[in-house]
Amino acid sequence: MSKKLPRPERRAQLLDVASAIVREEGTDALTLGSLAERAGVSKPIAYSHFETRSGLMIALSKAAMDRQVAALAAALQNAPQEPERIARILSSAYLECALTIGPEWHAIDAALRGDATMEAHQRRTRQDHAAFYAAAIQPLSKLDSKVVQRRCAGLIGTMEALSAEVMEGGMPLDVAVDDLVALIRKWLIEG
Repeated sequence: MSKKLPRPERRAQLLDVASAIVREEGTDALTLGSLAERAGVSKPIAYSHFETRSGLMIALSKAAMDRQVAALAAALQNAPQEPERIARILSSAYLECALTIGPEWHAIDAALRGDATMEAHQRRTRQDHAAFYAAAIQPLSKLDSKVVQRRCAGLIGTMEALSAEVMEGGMPLDVAVDDLVALIRKWLIEG
């Protein structure tokens, strides 16, 4: 058994171990029992942090999204409000975050499908992400805010697809970034 850690540190450790299990063995291998065993804790500890496998998968997804949003917010904080610069920051941050998290991000996303609780989480995450992007783009756009919001929802889907292509080796990162920059500029900023 591992040593006693404060609850937030234990949760972070469990999420790191869960991410490693997904990366090495896939999402099917990730259960609360396998997590507890690999982390060197009792099953009740794993259950107390996540309650269910769905809760664990949602926590993994949320941790990935939180890292992505934090990196993006930091990049945007002091950026000049120039269309090309903002479009490049938005594009690069999303794709680089997806590469940093790795292929387990898409595996976790796929594992979240099919369960009502997990699908509701995914829907909220996409809506929150689209709202974040819309807030960054709106000051530069000629379009109505409702149009920007709708198009940002489509942009998130495009970013997910392009990040999968980059991770699978079907497209170089710089090409994907350039394509997203062009899309953001033409579809969301210039309208």
